Amino acid sequence: MSVKVYKPTTPGQRGMIGQTFDEITKTRPEKSLLVARSKKAGRNAYGRVTMRHRGGGSRQMVRIVDFKRLKLGIPAKVAAIEYDPNRTARLALLNYADGEKRYIIAPLGLRVGDVVMSGKDAEIKPGNCLPISNIPMGTLVHNVELEEGRGAQLVRSAGTSAQLVAKEGEYAQLRMPSGEVRLIRQSCFAVIGQVGNLEHGQVKLGKAGRKRNKGIRPTVRGSAMSPRDHPHGGGEGRSPIGLPGPKSPWGKPTLGYKTRTNKKTEKYIVRHRQNVKRK
Repeated sequence: MSVKVYKPTTPGQRGMIGQTFDEITKTRPEKSLLVARSKKAGRNAYGRVTMRHRGGGSRQMVRIVDFKRLKLGIPAKVAAIEYDPNRTARLALLNYADGEKRYIIAPLGLRVGDVVMSGKDAEIKPGNCLPISNIPMGTLVHNVELEEGRGAQLVRSAGTSAQLVAKEGEYAQLRMPSGEVRLIRQSCFAVIGQVGNLEHGQVKLGKAGRKRNKGIRPTVRGSAMSPRDHPHGGGEGRSPIGLPGPKSPWGKPTLGYKTRTNKKTEKYIVRHRQNVKRK
């Protein structure tokens, strides 16, 4: 995929960077793999707003993606590369030898007509799904499971990949896109290759309307509010917030405040992402 720069014939197109969608081969999704999506507008089951700045947006259908890849030993041919409005990556439509159709996240380099397969005996090439124990050291992988049989939960965004750096006993060490090194059971499955759509990070929406189409409502800075609406509010002109550190609208620290509270999984992290030296 490549990006395109628009000729600024309107103010919204000045600075806008879009996508060419060169890799898309099918514009209509597979109807048998669609589910209607009901929007919650940032509200929970009680109708209370739990996530601000959400609401509206274009109507979208959810594509059912096969993250488990449990059809072991059955070859599948790539029928199409499709766009998915619910994620940054592209989807690949697979036609299995037994007649079933399924979606997977399209890795970099996967083309229409390629054959992919899942299982211990699968070849080491992009799109194939294998247990980590059968993957060579140094290989780039994505769609990584945290628990065997639960389905992929890690490394699913556009352009991301994890690297298998070590194997020892029951566990293997994977270097995540954030730089974190984490222990994963070798019995868990992962897909070979890097997620496609590498240029997604270069896209610039250019105007507020495209943000609203994505279901995101306007976001206002706390320093532009009044003191009753935000701790940063008040003051004449562009004044400092008058606090030792920034806070959320509810008074909680937002900088240098530890958000990781799940101590049960701390033992699986070999090196935290905060300890990685950024170049």
